[in-house]
Amino acid sequence: MQSLLLENSHLRLVVAPEGAAILSLDSLKHQQPILYAGEKALFPMLPLANRVAGNCFRLHGEMVTLPKSPVDEQFFLHGDGWLKSWQVETEDSQQIVLTLNSGHECGFDYHARLVYRLEGKRFIAELELTHRGSQPMVYGLGFHPFFHLTPTTLVQFGATGFWPEGENHLPLEWSDQLTAQTNFITAKIPDNQWLNVGYSGWNGLALIESGDLLVQLKCSTPYLMVFRMADEPFICLEPQSHPVNAHNMAGQPGLVLLRAGDSTQLRMEVVVLS
Repeated sequence: MQSLLLENSHLRLVVAPEGAAILSLDSLKHQQPILYAGEKALFPMLPLANRVAGNCFRLHGEMVTLPKSPVDEQFFLHGDGWLKSWQVETEDSQQIVLTLNSGHECGFDYHARLVYRLEGKRFIAELELTHRGSQPMVYGLGFHPFFHLTPTTLVQFGATGFWPEGENHLPLEWSDQLTAQTNFITAKIPDNQWLNVGYSGWNGLALIESGDLLVQLKCSTPYLMVFRMADEPFICLEPQSHPVNAHNMAGQPGLVLLRAGDSTQLRMEVVVLS
């Protein structure tokens, strides 16, 4: 797999155009991984994040059936951007710019531009999607980072409530009653068990503390997906522009309708604080 390297005096980043994936992100001062260098340490989610019930939804009175995914039998899981080969538009000592064109019969027809950049102790990801189709279509974006997790890592973020996980990993009814496992308002070590839930009312900030390495996640969206597998050395804190299955929720929260030439953006930062 082709890989590209960005490095400054604080951070080392390895990027793969295949799937626009981050393969690793390390703190040079701490000699520790920030993201878990598994198959993919981070990937973008577009033109939607996560799953849509029935793999279909209604838009302006018409039923839209989403494409089939080569990696999931039921869902157009996380869209297609993470599964396609992106073009390297530019590459220099500070940033890498990747682009992708993709289209489907359901109405998705887009050009995406993704910038990965290092600025001092900051890793910045900026994703922009522009609709190219003749008919309007609804879009959502997200990032799927795998943060490195040690047995003593502390995680903290706030939320107004969450959607418990139901059948086929789809959300149940929203609840404002956070459970002991799902409450991260006070920093804690994540439980060593399965967790796969979406949060609302997130203020766009999360802290991950592993020893003397303190990392902050920043993204301007109120929706955060959290994924944890027992006995695995990672936890996914996934900023999404919309909740899981927003396409079938009243008001389609967080999704945006784009006409030809219209764009939507999502920016995420991972900052080493100490």
